[in-house]
Amino acid sequence: MFRKLVWLPVASLISACSPLGLVNAVSNVYQVDERRDIAYGELDRQTLDLYLPRTSGAGHTQVILFFYGGSWNSGSRAEYRFVGRRLADEGYIVAVADYRLYPEVRYPDFLYDSAKAVKKVSELIHSDMLSAFNPSARITLMGHSAGAYNAAMMALDPRWLKNESLERESTINGWVGLAGPYDLYPISVEDVKPVFFHPDYPADSNPIDFADQAVVPSLLLVPEDDDLVNPDRNSRALADRLSQQKATVRLEEIQGTNHSTLIGTLSPVLFFKGSSLAPINDFIQSL
Repeated sequence: MFRKLVWLPVASLISACSPLGLVNAVSNVYQVDERRDIAYGELDRQTLDLYLPRTSGAGHTQVILFFYGGSWNSGSRAEYRFVGRRLADEGYIVAVADYRLYPEVRYPDFLYDSAKAVKKVSELIHSDMLSAFNPSARITLMGHSAGAYNAAMMALDPRWLKNESLERESTINGWVGLAGPYDLYPISVEDVKPVFFHPDYPADSNPIDFADQAVVPSLLLVPEDDDLVNPDRNSRALADRLSQQKATVRLEEIQGTNHSTLIGTLSPVLFFKGSSLAPINDFIQSL
């Protein structure tokens, strides 16, 4: 979860999933429209890109807001064009948001940014840009690794959206976490320790502790092999806690994937991997 993405076993073809990397170039096979550099705040990294389907059922298009991973100290929305384009090709409106990173900020500033991004997407749904698609749509939050933590906190802890005068149930309809860290502490990865003030961890900063406040369904995807974020301690433990609270939760293991290639299955480059797309589609269509 906490390292920069390493694409295996195609690392010789794709280097660090850069904006000019093969994984994004190949995503041009998907015929979608893009709206880039939409500000959701006044700061440089408070910006998102939109990916719009060219063919979709008018009036019922679903909306996804995606947060990428990278240890809360690396990553950019441009590196995840392949996620936006692939999901938009499936008929969704997709927003991919930047957020501030360490060392510029620490917890909880990236969560304030995430909530602001949710508010902006909610406003865009009712704007001239998107209202023709589905003016009554709610947002499905999605994140990979550290981004899954952001999505989980937006969905489970009501403080963040309330800070933007948003109510969870009227704003979001569910969330998808891919290989997320939901039970953080103690942190052993050196790069991540300062983000959460190790060893003086902030109170109320662990997603699993908010399972009893779940109000929308969740989908938790885990790779077959993950040596960065332990699925038993994180996704499976959160799924168990949510189930105990009678919350709606699905958990699925994607065969043939590791921590990085789990999100990479949304690229046609990793066509030989198990698909994250199928359970995401099934989940969103059930909301």
